[in-house]
Amino acid sequence: MRITRHFSQLWENRNPTAAYLSTYFFFAALRLVLVFVPQLGYVHPDEFFQSVEVMTGDHFRLEHTRTWEFNNTMPVRSITLPWALLRVPWSFYEFVAMYVREFWHLELINSYAYLVFPRLIYTLISYSNDYCMYRICRLYGLRHEIRLLALASCWVLLVFGTRTFSNTLELAMCAWLLCLVAECMLRTNTVVFKKEFLEEKYDKAASISERVKIWKLKNALPAHNLQHMFAMSSICVAGVFNRPTFLLFGAPMVFFWLLRGMGTRSVTFRDFNLRIGLFCLCALPALLLFIFCDSLYYQHLTVGELHMLQLGIDNFVFTPWNFIKYNLDSAQTASHGVHPCYVHLLINVPLLFNVLGVASLGAFAQLLLRFFCAEYQLLPKFQSIVSLMSGAIFVPLFFLSLINHQEPRFLLPLTFPLLLLHAPKLITGFTPVYPFQTQHPLLIWFYKRLLCSRVSAPHLLRIWYVCNVLLTLFFGFIHQAGMFPLAQRMSHVVATKPTATHVHLLTSHMYSLPLHLVNVPSSSLQHFNPQTHQRYRRQRDFYLYEYGGLALDNLMYKVKLISANCELKRNGVKRLRYKIYLAIPAALSGELHEALQRSNASSYLNFELVSVFYPHLSTEAFPRLQGRHPCDVDAPHWTHDDLRGTCAVEQPPTLSFAYLSRQFSSFVHQFGLALYEIDVRRKQSKTTDLLYCFWSTSSNIRPCLQFFICFVALCVAVAQAGFLASPLTYAAAPGFAATTYAAAPTYAAATYAAAPSYAAATYAAAPVTTYSAHAVPAAYSTYAAAAPAYTASVYGAPVATYAAAPAYAAPVATYAAPAVLSPFLKKK
Repeated sequence: MRITRHFSQLWENRNPTAAYLSTYFFFAALRLVLVFVPQLGYVHPDEFFQSVEVMTGDHFRLEHTRTWEFNNTMPVRSITLPWALLRVPWSFYEFVAMYVREFWHLELINSYAYLVFPRLIYTLISYSNDYCMYRICRLYGLRHEIRLLALASCWVLLVFGTRTFSNTLELAMCAWLLCLVAECMLRTNTVVFKKEFLEEKYDKAASISERVKIWKLKNALPAHNLQHMFAMSSICVAGVFNRPTFLLFGAPMVFFWLLRGMGTRSVTFRDFNLRIGLFCLCALPALLLFIFCDSLYYQHLTVGELHMLQLGIDNFVFTPWNFIKYNLDSAQTASHGVHPCYVHLLINVPLLFNVLGVASLGAFAQLLLRFFCAEYQLLPKFQSIVSLMSGAIFVPLFFLSLINHQEPRFLLPLTFPLLLLHAPKLITGFTPVYPFQTQHPLLIWFYKRLLCSRVSAPHLLRIWYVCNVLLTLFFGFIHQAGMFPLAQRMSHVVATKPTATHVHLLTSHMYSLPLHLVNVPSSSLQHFNPQTHQRYRRQRDFYLYEYGGLALDNLMYKVKLISANCELKRNGVKRLRYKIYLAIPAALSGELHEALQRSNASSYLNFELVSVFYPHLSTEAFPRLQGRHPCDVDAPHWTHDDLRGTCAVEQPPTLSFAYLSRQFSSFVHQFGLALYEIDVRRKQSKTTDLLYCFWSTSSNIRPCLQFFICFVALCVAVAQAGFLASPLTYAAAPGFAATTYAAAPTYAAATYAAAPSYAAATYAAAPVTTYSAHAVPAAYSTYAAAAPAYTASVYGAPVATYAAAPAYAAPVATYAAPAVLSPFLKKK
């Protein structure tokens, strides 16, 4: 007990600085842990489709989606940075995985590795933000503990910092550029101050020896005019090729670097012009490297043209210019979403930085008020760290607000300067002193009730923690979180499916699925077999259909078309079997059931719930708070149940515990992604099954079977000729006696609309022994309703062939109705 009491006293009396540092190390370690957990939340499709999808698909020769940004005609994304950050590490990873597979029999190349390994690289890069923050704080004598704590606990670093966004790289580049500019500004101010001080001493020196001593001290001062020029120019080039919006973030930083020391006797406009010229020259190597790599990748430049020196301006591609041309067209940017100009200022900044975002907006409003009131003595010096960070925040914020498409991730580079300026307010409050110049009663009340340290300081840090934890949980683990489990499930389905089977996946009301996570080998590229040392090409067996926010009635129409097309291929020559899956938010399961009933497809389409991936929340399909049944997740099974209504209909909405618990269970079950398997209900006789099994045997015995069937057909024809000579009639079957083959083509056209090629081939081979005596016009009419587009154009030829058969013109009317039930109605 004494030891416990002693440690508790030490914990209570610990230094606040140590407490902040220990909390920082906890969040810094948590950032790395969240990579391997992993975070299943799907923040935005650009996390995958702007880098990882293309690089991983190209390296491992997987099926992947190459978006319009990577087309060879007018590419708007540079490939150099993703190649260096992903393709090169993937090569080392693949080399290690080969030996691990050989010696420990472990497979390291799977969907989990495709997700985690790129995130690990970007997370390690994000730690450079922490170093730059610490570096600037040490240079300028600022408190680094609370700033590092705010940076590590911010959900921007916990979520976006661990994702493969180009904005994450932009944030790291802005942090490095700010660190270099801040260091150069401090060095220039120090050197210029010492130089001018020594010059004054030199002019006042009385003796020659004293002047020589001062002259030596002046020459011993370090150079400052061109410090870090090559590194800064290279970072600017890489940032522009990564995202051309880096021009807006880097321009104020470079401007402060060019203006440092201006206004003194030591730095003149000659130095300013010299800095600009040398900065542009230092940027040329990186610029040529990026242009050369992009031109080679996008095939604007080939090795043959380099060898023959047949080069022109069209052989080189400049992706930032293509990006700018695309975004200057407001109609094209509007296709991605149109937002008002105040969205960044009033919504995105508070969303990303919560209380510190509000504090930064208030501080900037105070600076503008002092500027317009001509209170220049209260403004920070132009060449100070405060002016540098303020310019790095509000200059790009102003220009980005002029663009009609505004997303929160576009403001990620503001994280570093904003937290460096305003993070101490988490422990000191909004302002420790009265910030206004006038003593108005309303302003005094506002300061005492909200802004002063006594009121705001105890709560800001708590609000900061709560907001960042909630946003991390939402965007990191709930928002569209069923995507990766869905990809893993489909990867297992494709890997374990039978041969000659196609897998079709339909998605609705969810983000695009990265195909490389499904781990399906590419069908458009050649593969190499290390055992046989041969190259081969795989047939495509996985198809993805993404319908976004398509209405469910239209979605059911798509389902019917796809299932009808699959049935045609199943009844074709190759006999391709298939599996159809539908992934949709569980909150839409009730609407899916209603759309299924309205489409009249429930009679021949069966929806079976395979799995529900929790948690998953789609903003396109919010869960409803009331009036849902817990079984609504499996709504298509309600065809023969009594659970078709909502809970409000099935039981009175009384405020009982059972009712509330049932509603809560219903609400929770809607936070999922439901995966349905769609199958066609089939009916088929055993005789047809046996015939199909014999007919689909190897080609060696097929001629024998054909000879046997022809022999049986000849015997039956002779027997029928003797039977027609007898006086027997079709009295037992009047419905068929009245029908002849003269009228058969009309009925055949309706009957064989589902599977003409198979039916015609079977009638030609064995018309008597194949067809049973039961009719199925309803089944075929149902299929014709499911696939009307395939009825008229495909099946005209079999009817004419059937009508032209002379051996069957008069005798047998019984076989018109009981046509062969093709495998379309066969149970899988």
